[in-house]
Amino acid sequence: MNRMLPLLAIAAAGVVAMPAAAQVALPMATVVPDGTLLDLTAAGRVSRTPDLATITAGVVTQAPVAAAALSENAQRMDAVVKALKAAGLAARDLSTSNVALSPQYRYQDGKPPVVTGYQASNSVAIRFRDIARAGAVLDALVRAGANQIDGPNLSLSDPDAALDEARTQAIAKARARAELYAKAAGLSVARIVAIDEAGENGGDRPRPMPMMARAAVQSDAATVVLPGETDVTASVNVRFLLK
Repeated sequence: MNRMLPLLAIAAAGVVAMPAAAQVALPMATVVPDGTLLDLTAAGRVSRTPDLATITAGVVTQAPVAAAALSENAQRMDAVVKALKAAGLAARDLSTSNVALSPQYRYQDGKPPVVTGYQASNSVAIRFRDIARAGAVLDALVRAGANQIDGPNLSLSDPDAALDEARTQAIAKARARAELYAKAAGLSVARIVAIDEAGENGGDRPRPMPMMARAAVQSDAATVVLPGETDVTASVNVRFLLK
């Protein structure tokens, strides 16, 4: 216990004496009785081509009466779902994401708002396991009556293998960096004391802003969805014992 007190006093003095400008993020090395502890953070990154696209498509209708708005919406949405099934999409890849009915108001200064009609909306989330077909299916949806599209959100159907590769890469980077610090200090890496996963990204892309699909029918060009590549990352905190 007495051997540790001088070390703690020296560490505390070093923190107090450090000028504000010198307080930058550096690897932390702590002297312990049987060696030196070195804390490092490293990240691994691998690239993969997304193989799963999620798109939300639906119908928005308006009518003076709530029942009429909802009835028209249901009819048009039925046509949209039939178009999806006709395109060969499996039932497991289709799920209702939202059904809503809300009044529409007219506002005038000094007067209470007046209900002018009702807006009904219904949307379905669609998973495309063959991204190359996504554009053609979207065009079919618009022809079937869909007038709102949100997406696509591109991702990996099985990100675990890519994440494991990124984790392995992160540990290797941390080890190489520890070897570098140890050599510069005239020491050697004895062993890893602790590992903590600091974060991960399984390859999901940010979702684009929603758009009204009816604008797409103004052109004869077919809709194209390009998968590109997405990065899968993993970050780890590793504590090494140097001797």
